[in-house]
Amino acid sequence: GPQPSISNSEGDLLFLLDSSGSVSYYEFSRVKEFMWDLVQPFTFGPKDVQTSIIHISTMPTMEFPFDRYLSSGTLQQAIRDTQQLMGDTNTGKALSYAKEKFFSDEAGARPDVPKVLVWVTDGFSTDDISEPMQLLKDMGVTVFIVSTGRGNYLELSAAASQPPEKHLHFVDVDDLPIITKELRDAILDVIQANRLHAVDITSSSFHLMWPKLLSQETGYYTLEYAPIDDLARKRTKQVSGAHTSLTLSNLAPETTYEVVLIPESNVHYFSPQTTRVTTLAEEISPAQVLISESGPHSFHVSWAPTLDSVIGYQILYGPLPGNSVKLLEVDGKHNSTVVENLAPNTTYLVTVTAVYKSGKEKSLSAKACTQEEGSKVRHLRFEDMGPNALKASWDSADGEVLGYRVRCRRQTGPLSVISVSPQIHSVLLTDLASGTTNKVCVKPMYKNQPGKGLCRMVHMQPATEAQGYKHRQRA
Repeated sequence: GPQPSISNSEGDLLFLLDSSGSVSYYEFSRVKEFMWDLVQPFTFGPKDVQTSIIHISTMPTMEFPFDRYLSSGTLQQAIRDTQQLMGDTNTGKALSYAKEKFFSDEAGARPDVPKVLVWVTDGFSTDDISEPMQLLKDMGVTVFIVSTGRGNYLELSAAASQPPEKHLHFVDVDDLPIITKELRDAILDVIQANRLHAVDITSSSFHLMWPKLLSQETGYYTLEYAPIDDLARKRTKQVSGAHTSLTLSNLAPETTYEVVLIPESNVHYFSPQTTRVTTLAEEISPAQVLISESGPHSFHVSWAPTLDSVIGYQILYGPLPGNSVKLLEVDGKHNSTVVENLAPNTTYLVTVTAVYKSGKEKSLSAKACTQEEGSKVRHLRFEDMGPNALKASWDSADGEVLGYRVRCRRQTGPLSVISVSPQIHSVLLTDLASGTTNKVCVKPMYKNQPGKGLCRMVHMQPATEAQGYKHRQRA
């Protein structure tokens, strides 16, 4: 699905696409999908990310230059329209060609921006790749390799940038989506490294990072920030030249801020860097309250989400109807508690209030019911086991059950009582005459007294109507 947009990145990203005859049409189409998924969240333009494709074939061919497609829509269509060339797998020639285009105005490449090469290969090449690849890396290109075949690990790990565990992936062509985010994040580490950018964005804060331009001795940084629709509310912070990051907090949710980083140096002039950051929508806690594990004298209360902006929760609870209310306080890092010492068979109103660091409070209420003391069993069910037999089963009762007593009062025939252990929740009832109506009761047994029984009437079909069984006269 669509990914959140990624801005504040600048770099030339070149795909080296194996377009030779060693790749099937299916594999080629899957690789094109992968390429688009990888770059889809980026912002494209002369001050953002630019992308190009070079085909590996008998002769290398550029599909389009870096500066041709500067929007997501046009680039997506261009990748879809890319056709396989077939021919030989001359990867070395393609790498030499890429070295020329990575640094040429003719191909739309820009000086002084990070260069990233992503080579997607089935692991096979008919010519040498080591020398042209080393030249690319010596010129500052970061090389990522994705092998969809059985490529030589030693050869490919030497070709990729170091360390190989971050720059080399072996994956089946159908599993390319598994590595998309990891590879994209690694590319971001390269193309965000030279610009002011924001990470860890929340509804009220974000963390700014920038390259090391100054030192403690050579100057300081001035940071100016304001909502773009109200630049008069500009605020200013200063940090020493030793810093390369700063967290801005107490911001408005769903607001776009313009941030300017001004390096104040007594040695060199550095251009100010700018970025725009949009805070997230404010999350509200609690957004839901859940009651569970209800017993005669307690129940469990949980809520979500838990937010860093909440310092604690207050749980108010009292019986309905009534005016008596009790208070529990819970640390903001927790999202549940047990309410105890309650009256059995009683409805309570429970209100969970989140207390925010800003002093604001948000509340949400729910009703909770305690169980009866010595609770009865629930959901007594019957299963036909033959012409004159039934299986009776039930859900367990609450509390410290010592066992269950099953009483069967037959319309014709003897009264029977069966006792079973607390782990047993079913019994077989036999000698039930066809066409009769019988009463079955199940009662939980506790240490001090029996609980309340659950009873049901059950009718046995006449023998001639019983489905699935043949009536056979005994000799």
